[in-house]
Amino acid sequence: MSWIDRLLQGDGVTRGVALLLLLMSVASWVVILWKAWMLRRATVDVARGVTAFWQAPDQEAALARMPVFDRDRLLLPLLQATRLEGAGTLAAAGDPAARLTRVLRNALHKVLGRLQFGQVLLATVGSTAPFVGLLGTVWGIYGALIGMADSGQITIDKVAGPVGEALIMTAAGLAVAIPAVLAYNVFGRFIARIEADLEGFARDLREILAPPRGVSAASPSRGRHQQPGEAGSAVAPGEDGG
Repeated sequence: MSWIDRLLQGDGVTRGVALLLLLMSVASWVVILWKAWMLRRATVDVARGVTAFWQAPDQEAALARMPVFDRDRLLLPLLQATRLEGAGTLAAAGDPAARLTRVLRNALHKVLGRLQFGQVLLATVGSTAPFVGLLGTVWGIYGALIGMADSGQITIDKVAGPVGEALIMTAAGLAVAIPAVLAYNVFGRFIARIEADLEGFARDLREILAPPRGVSAASPSRGRHQQPGEAGSAVAPGEDGG
């Protein structure tokens, strides 16, 4: 009888541990394959999208051509966020530069949240799968020892078989955890690189779209009052040559 047959004939704890390891393995591999495809495409799209933006004649042309290069919508939300909210709301209150910083920050957080999706699952699987496998091993050894004690005969062949099959659960836990840990570390490097590019792009957007410091609606009137001939520069009555 193979160890798989013994596993299927085990008690509820043994079957539950095996099923949990199977589900963790399937979930982690789905995330690994999807994120490998997504991050590879995102790395190419961000570089091409930034280049296409700076080659566009204006912001409207950049918005029109961006969907062709930005297939995962990583740069487009930043561009759309630069269209500040209309008047009459609290979101439109305050300094325009501060509003631009806020909307770019919010859009960047949403984009980075999409890039980080699945990382928590990989970290969880990588950190817990070995302990889940160890639980199955401990429970299997416990059941084997109880069975041998009930039979009243303890021989090496009766010990080696059940204990060896129980140790397979630890190996299964490691087999589930190792790919998840490796993928988490590799994907983390790609995400950090893409995040740095997106943050730099958002900072550049703010620099070119934010109004100059010190410019406000009152500035033209202040400049007009300083011109010769205006009331502010006229000679006070009684102080002329007479």
